[in-house]
Amino acid sequence: MKFNALIYLTLFSTIQACSPSQSTDSPELSINEVSSSCNGMIEIPAGSFWMGADNEQAEADEYPEHKVEVSAFFLDEHEVRNKDFENFVITTGYVTIAEKDISWEEMEKEVPAGTAKPHDSLLKAGSLVFFRTDHPVALDDLSQWWKWIIGANWKHPRGPGSSIKNKSEYPVVHVAWNDAMAYCQWKNKRLPTEAEWEWASRGGLENHVYSWGSEELNDADPKANYWQGVFPWKDAANDGYSGTAPVKSYPANSFGLYDMAGNVWEWCADWYDHNYYKKIGKKTSINPSGPDQSYDPMEPHSVKKVLRGGSFLCNEKYCSGYRNSRRMRNSVDTGMEHIGFRCACDK
Repeated sequence: MKFNALIYLTLFSTIQACSPSQSTDSPELSINEVSSSCNGMIEIPAGSFWMGADNEQAEADEYPEHKVEVSAFFLDEHEVRNKDFENFVITTGYVTIAEKDISWEEMEKEVPAGTAKPHDSLLKAGSLVFFRTDHPVALDDLSQWWKWIIGANWKHPRGPGSSIKNKSEYPVVHVAWNDAMAYCQWKNKRLPTEAEWEWASRGGLENHVYSWGSEELNDADPKANYWQGVFPWKDAANDGYSGTAPVKSYPANSFGLYDMAGNVWEWCADWYDHNYYKKIGKKTSINPSGPDQSYDPMEPHSVKKVLRGGSFLCNEKYCSGYRNSRRMRNSVDTGMEHIGFRCACDK
């Protein structure tokens, strides 16, 4: 998915997005009180598994399937909620990237040479918000359903006039990777590696496509928050929600983790490299932490991190992001309405 290209396109057509800086340094916070410990988290046992492509829907960057060994660690039971992030902001005074105006000097580094600067009125603080189309559309142009909304951020997920009132149990969204890292730093925790995330999602079950097993997504009761119907036009909302859902709205997997499939995409610690699995080959990896640098052939100048788990916008004919092995990526400084995170902690 061409997120930064999408951003620039929307800035010009009034239906897209971007963000202010491209720094990947750990955030510097002035914090007087630091929260700590792994209390309340789920202990994920050590184990080994086959990571990567496990069914016919697999994308090129999911190949080849390869053996991975992971040490025991702790992981949040569910995605970080609005009330958790609000407590962080109140305590530290942290300001998310979506709440800052866009720096053209930084954005210019990620677009083709000679690209014209958008009007200053479009470079105001904001984020990408999803809007349904009013008719079926081809799925090769994301700017048909993503719009750059000035004033959209974690407190106003749909833009000015929207709020998180009565949504304290919903996952926080519009958080960039740098924002997620700042929160983890405050909690004395970290983001999970991509390998840890997939091992946790699989719940110790071998050779299953989904976090709950291999039962088809639409069989029996809703198993996750995803798109039912024709994306991005009609959503039947048979799972009970047409947008994000409160955490723990669906059954946990075998490790006791909620929302490892659907609801919101989750940031991982690793750089994204389209060819990373191919470079590993068939050898066994022990506690892999990902490639040394980012590479996305669709946007080779954009610095990106891995996302996992899918979101409320995924379905079988669009991205099937709720599969255990499905990989996604985004630039470190870009948040969206369907992106959140959860924390990990060393045992």
